[in-house]
Amino acid sequence: MTNTDKKTLSILATKARMGAIIGTFHAKSGHPGGSLSAADMFTYLYFKEMNIDPQNPSWEDRDRFVLSKGHCCPSLYAVLALKGFFDWSELEKLRHVGAMLQGHPDMKGTPGIDMSSGSLGQGVSAACGMALAAKMDHKSYRVYTVLGDGECEEGEVWEAAMFAGHKGLSNLTVIVDCNGLQIDGTTAQVGGVEPLDTKFESFGFDTTVINGHDFDEIEEALSKAKASDKPFAIIMKTVKGKGVSFMENQVGWHGKATNADEFRVAIAELEAKLSELEGE
Repeated sequence: MTNTDKKTLSILATKARMGAIIGTFHAKSGHPGGSLSAADMFTYLYFKEMNIDPQNPSWEDRDRFVLSKGHCCPSLYAVLALKGFFDWSELEKLRHVGAMLQGHPDMKGTPGIDMSSGSLGQGVSAACGMALAAKMDHKSYRVYTVLGDGECEEGEVWEAAMFAGHKGLSNLTVIVDCNGLQIDGTTAQVGGVEPLDTKFESFGFDTTVINGHDFDEIEEALSKAKASDKPFAIIMKTVKGKGVSFMENQVGWHGKATNADEFRVAIAELEAKLSELEGE
């Protein structure tokens, strides 16, 4: 865990959003909306919270991270590049044949990826297995997983929650990115997943609901998770497409890349935000 301050975290998160836009633009496909909504949490986890070593990605005692909503990997890849797991230039090869960075996380091909994921619901189950392994091996590492709120319509999510509660996986933190939108519309219209906090509580979790774009609230929530003797669920309210004005709260940006004109506008907005932050 580092002493990275809030200004630095904001700068890094803005760069991560830029990386997600760059990657999906060059791929001509991908999922920018949910990548942007989760960028602040990814940044906090990798630059302040988790015990990791980019020079030794397979370190046995590292904290583990599973991106259960694997399609939102573009901003995670950007964070990994910023952290030093691989070169930033890899982002421009996103989804290209033979490239390191594919459309969903690949633990065999990408340094810093602890679990291949993308089939919704499965990542959180893998995270439960990792957390149980740590308990059985008397290891102190923690396991973090990020899900989408639409993903919580998958039954496997709740099988995993039941398992985590039953096994007392106090080293597991489940983070739900509640941006309110999924590929077919709003989560309220499609699956009605709320209230997520009480659902997780019914399976034996402690929970908290936060603003997922506020680093102070993220810090407090993760501190509560470490102090809990139960598995912990952070329900973070976010804005899909956060940081790019024409993407924010627009369901159409769930799974499409920018064209050249949109790319220039998005990057210009993020560069302006970066200049503002760096000038403070």
